[in-house]
Amino acid sequence: MNFENQTALITGGGRGLGFAYAEELARRGVHVLIQDSGVDLDGLGNDPIVVQKAVEKIRKTPNGSVHASTTTINTREGCQALIQEAIDIFGRLDILIHNAGWVSYQTITELTPEFLHRAMAVQTEAPIWLAQAVWPQMTQQEYGRIVFTTSCRAIYPEYAQPGLIAYAATKISQIGLMNVLAKESQGTGIEVNAVSPVARTRMWGVNREPLDLKPESIVPGVMYLASSECQASAWILRASNHHFHAIRWQEAAGVDYPIDIRGHYCKTAEEVAGKWSKIAVSVPEYRSN
Repeated sequence: MNFENQTALITGGGRGLGFAYAEELARRGVHVLIQDSGVDLDGLGNDPIVVQKAVEKIRKTPNGSVHASTTTINTREGCQALIQEAIDIFGRLDILIHNAGWVSYQTITELTPEFLHRAMAVQTEAPIWLAQAVWPQMTQQEYGRIVFTTSCRAIYPEYAQPGLIAYAATKISQIGLMNVLAKESQGTGIEVNAVSPVARTRMWGVNREPLDLKPESIVPGVMYLASSECQASAWILRASNHHFHAIRWQEAAGVDYPIDIRGHYCKTAEEVAGKWSKIAVSVPEYRSN
């Protein structure tokens, strides 16, 4: 897998998964800009020491070409400034990995506008504004790889948790963004995908070296999505403990959308109720090797 002379920007790269991505990309010879504001678990505060320590650690390794940025990404202007910062440093930008995010809990009765807006700024708006800012550069160079970060907590009902309303709503939004950008990128040389990682990090409340579900176990999948080997878009790569499974919502064969979605024909609510056991089809189980 060849990353020669490539450049990358990783948001939230000072710790956890983002740091693991940055470390591996640098090891493979990629010139990396790590963005991290050093926020706490609630997405508040600012600690520039976090990203500085990350950069210092990577620079001690072979091929450790890495730069630090504390530019905040909770506004459109901040996202534009960060992308421009990367282009000013490297002259181009090949890889954008939006990893930044935070997990905190408020139930539906507790949820405040401030809490929701803080989650939306980084996990819904930032990926949009970052993509908008980098799009002209990647289009001009006829190459780019964009990786968003979603979550099984948002995708699957069985993994949802009480209090994760803001987190789940904003993480699922990145899938919609990915799907649209996959259409807008056709013929441009840009591929857009998402990763749904599971790792024991600070966001999971883990402050020691985990015995399993280590951040580095997610890295191979993200390296593939960020590489020229990846020639597909609109995939969600589920990644956990060195296991990988790519999923996407795909329409059934024979559907004439939106006239005929091959459903069960009903003209009344009572008919829907009567046919509900056939209408509500569960997803079949799968087993991977």
